[in-house]
Amino acid sequence: MAAEPIPNEPLSYDDDPAFPLHRGGKLEVRSTIPVRNKDDLSLAYTPGVARVCTAIADHPELAYDYTWTSKVVAVVTDGTAVLGLGDIGPAASMPVMEGKSLLFKEFAGVDSVPIALSTTDVDEIVDTVIRMAPSFGGINLEDISAPRCFEIEDRLREALDIPVFHDDQHGTAIVVLAALTNAARLIGKPLSDLRAVVAGAGASGIAVSQILINAGIGDIALSDSKGLIYEGRDGLNPIKQRIAAITNRSHLKGSTEEALRGADVFIGLSGSTVHESCIATMSDTAIVFALSNPTPEVQPEVARRHAKVVATGRSDFPNQINNVLAFPGIFKGAFEVRAHSITENMKLAAATAIADIVSDDLSPDYVVPSPFDERVAPAVTAAVAAQARADGVSRI
Repeated sequence: MAAEPIPNEPLSYDDDPAFPLHRGGKLEVRSTIPVRNKDDLSLAYTPGVARVCTAIADHPELAYDYTWTSKVVAVVTDGTAVLGLGDIGPAASMPVMEGKSLLFKEFAGVDSVPIALSTTDVDEIVDTVIRMAPSFGGINLEDISAPRCFEIEDRLREALDIPVFHDDQHGTAIVVLAALTNAARLIGKPLSDLRAVVAGAGASGIAVSQILINAGIGDIALSDSKGLIYEGRDGLNPIKQRIAAITNRSHLKGSTEEALRGADVFIGLSGSTVHESCIATMSDTAIVFALSNPTPEVQPEVARRHAKVVATGRSDFPNQINNVLAFPGIFKGAFEVRAHSITENMKLAAATAIADIVSDDLSPDYVVPSPFDERVAPAVTAAVAAQARADGVSRI
């Protein structure tokens, strides 16, 4: 007879290599100056620090030069939409937020602080972020569920004079546009000739549709759990009502599968499953971005039987749509010119910069660069900074 488990026996996680890597967290704070003697101490702290404080009190803009606030991002979540795990709460979200800060530093040299809030109330989140904003140069909203995330971002953008960026929306959208720009070039069609179907009308689905419209796509239809979204459909929240007004010009109704007939592009952001027979009904030069993690809407090897270009959100297949291609360089570019916001044109410029990295190496398995391509962050940084100046949102 098998031995009975010992009640409350401590679990051992060390056999899983992920746990030792995360033990103690993935971040630390380091000083940028040495404190070797009393002279160093008197300059770094009292009495020297008082002179800097007084100068900032008289001229608040000096905080950008004499504190870290001009170059540090707050990575803020409430833990309600964490990766593919859903609403797991603020404490369980921290390994992901630490990971986000790690990516900021590793890919663009940008410092950031992970902050998990123990509230899901929109007013409380907005108020909390506004109150702590003087300590930071930018706000990266992360893993906050829809539709609350839209209101939170809109209100913070209106209230603050520093960049506010919900990465689940805009990071995904920027990289999708970069990859689709190159995929369209590969099949010899301009974006304006493409009809796309997006499965999933959450944060990323809405943002992807919006940026593709801004980039000039021919037509795009979104679907949610109740089917295709169109003007006049019952039960649409205000966000879906707004997207319905600018999408689905063909007035399609019914299911995602029905909309795929003859479509040029499928973008999956829903966690649902799309059968091979539906992919087979798409155009002869179909483009399939099955981006749900860990399980794509259709397996890449299946989609390739019918599609010219296939992308996923996974690192073990070609053409990974990874937000890390966008957000580190976007914030670094905004910081370089002390931009007070991130405009739609800055997002489009970031997408163009990412797409241009591929250049003449374009192929069905290479429409978007690797996250480890060291050219990406500098290119995005330069493009975003230049566009911020052109848009008149830079302080430098």
